[in-house]
Amino acid sequence: MIGKFMRMKILRPVMAALVAAAAACGSGEKPSAPTGAPASAPRVDAATAGAIVGRVSFEGTPPANPRVKISGDPVCVRANSDGITFEHYVVKDGGLDNVFVYVKDGLGSYTFDVPSEPVKVDQQGCRYVPYVLGARVGQPVEISNSDETTHNVHSLPETNREFNFAQFKQGQKNVETFTVPEVMIPLKCDLHGWMRAYLGVVEHPYFAVTADGGKFELKNVPPGTYTIEAWHEKAGTQTQQITVAQKETKEIGFTYKATSTN
Repeated sequence: MIGKFMRMKILRPVMAALVAAAAACGSGEKPSAPTGAPASAPRVDAATAGAIVGRVSFEGTPPANPRVKISGDPVCVRANSDGITFEHYVVKDGGLDNVFVYVKDGLGSYTFDVPSEPVKVDQQGCRYVPYVLGARVGQPVEISNSDETTHNVHSLPETNREFNFAQFKQGQKNVETFTVPEVMIPLKCDLHGWMRAYLGVVEHPYFAVTADGGKFELKNVPPGTYTIEAWHEKAGTQTQQITVAQKETKEIGFTYKATSTN
């Protein structure tokens, strides 16, 4: 009788091939590529720019992160011999990590060069690393597979082009770009149902993912009044308005509470 691991070893390439074939059949219309800014569009003057620094706090006891049920793939089992939990709530010293914080409104007609260097996301130990990340419209997003097993990468956007491709080999890399802003875009692996990541796509450089106890910083912000949004996978979104003067470093804080989380 064929063992469970052997059955999965046989079926994984077939499943991934089916995923790749389905994606090749079509994944929706691709939105138009962003047009270049006019030469007269204003740019940020570094001599007068300020910064926004802050922290996302969590009050109360955060919900427990469920344990991941890893089965069927011996590579994933070996990589997580002690087991793993989901990363829904990562709280350190009262601060909430994995929150995407960005300028939602207020930049007006400023224009920004799109970075040529890619944002990188990897699959390590049958998990996406990082779990939450950001990229610019038109910036390359490099997705790698560091595992000795087959993954597929399936995006679930609402406005950008959906993609779904297999990565059969360790070390395989694929590059994607996103053509319109969207906060947030889930990424998942259809072969390993617990694997998820979240990508925020914006038109400007003013975004961050909280870390080290909920901390974040937005640098080189031009003087102005802005709407800042904080997004968390389970706890939802919060917004605040803030005014930054010339050369000012302005502090802002967001607080999620246990009673208000999902």
